[in-house]
Amino acid sequence: MTEQLIHLSQTPVLFADGTPGEDPLELIGAAFGHEATWIAATHQRLGPDFFDLRSGVAGELTQKCVQYHLGLAVVGDIAPYSGGSEAVRSWVGEANRGRRLWFVADLDELEQRLGAPAGRGR
Repeated sequence: MTEQLIHLSQTPVLFADGTPGEDPLELIGAAFGHEATWIAATHQRLGPDFFDLRSGVAGELTQKCVQYHLGLAVVGDIAPYSGGSEAVRSWVGEANRGRRLWFVADLDELEQRLGAPAGRGR
């Protein structure tokens, strides 16, 4: 597990990579500790339970991020999780139209979205 503060389009982002932590909600505390306004977590870090919508892991983490005014970006190829699930594909599509939860291929895509004017990609 690694966490580090990076800046993308002048936005402080906690980048979390590695294997799943004990609790994805720990990322919120780490983000505050680093004074980040966004969390960028690889799909590996979030783990398969995040993509099993019935588990409630994704809902709990995204709700807490919204409560604490943090953005959440899931980084990487999530096709293994979304390929067989219409619910996950719909959720990803809807999230990417919003402003606080995005699914991006890599950090370059996140940086582009963070730098886009409001209403265009944000």
